[in-house]
Amino acid sequence: MRRREFIAAIAGSAGLGRLSMAQTVQRKGRLKQAATRGCFGKGMSLEDQCREAARLGLKGIDLVGQKEWPTLKKYGLLATMCPAGGGSIPEGINRKENHAEIEKTFRENIILAAEAGMPNVITLSGGRKGLTDEEGLDNSVILLNKVKAVAEDKQVTICLELLNSKVNHPGYMCDHTKWGAEVCKRVNSPRVKLLYDIYHMQIMEGDVIRTIRDNIQYIGHFHTAGNPGRHEPDETQELNYRAIAQAIVDLNFTGYLAHEYSPVRDALKSLDQAISICDV
Repeated sequence: MRRREFIAAIAGSAGLGRLSMAQTVQRKGRLKQAATRGCFGKGMSLEDQCREAARLGLKGIDLVGQKEWPTLKKYGLLATMCPAGGGSIPEGINRKENHAEIEKTFRENIILAAEAGMPNVITLSGGRKGLTDEEGLDNSVILLNKVKAVAEDKQVTICLELLNSKVNHPGYMCDHTKWGAEVCKRVNSPRVKLLYDIYHMQIMEGDVIRTIRDNIQYIGHFHTAGNPGRHEPDETQELNYRAIAQAIVDLNFTGYLAHEYSPVRDALKSLDQAISICDV
């Protein structure tokens, strides 16, 4: 009896192993996808988020700080976009008075990201607050020129985020692709690019696929969300994410597309659906 019980237990364990493997979602993976923590809903620990991210076929989680990187690595994940002290939405790189502190934290955090094998760090333009777009552009270029050498040396990409100033962030300066692309053009570094947030640029510009095609050389990272509402990408909103993802893949983009939305339904089912839509 004991021998039979032992054999049954082994068989049961094997069955659990097969079940676990069956639960892991296999993706085409032509577009490397990640997510922000908000996509997992409320109340889930980072440990559980990482476990689910790995199961769903994601490559990383965006905007996770250094202290939490070991948890990501435990599950084979990256911090696909790292906080870097590169300014804030109201106070960013477009003002010279912010440059000394931002340059210091940038240098420190770019090195930390490189040592941990993390690919990207984020920066923000800051608000207009009386500055003209040309003044802000000039100031942003000055700061990025100061830190581009360390980014190039460490092979970490600085990504300047495009945000809308119409709905969510009134006064934010980097609110059009043309302005952000001009910053990248003037800095002229393979390690200074844009974080093209599709939700934000749909609000400001529309014409998303054409804009991506025309500016892909300046884009280092993507964020997604449905519009209107900034919820999960699905048939209830106006963006065709399957077509957008296909356009990005066709351009041989090698960076990451990270989902950044607030789910209104079952969070994990919504995330699975969003990943599937973009897995072209």
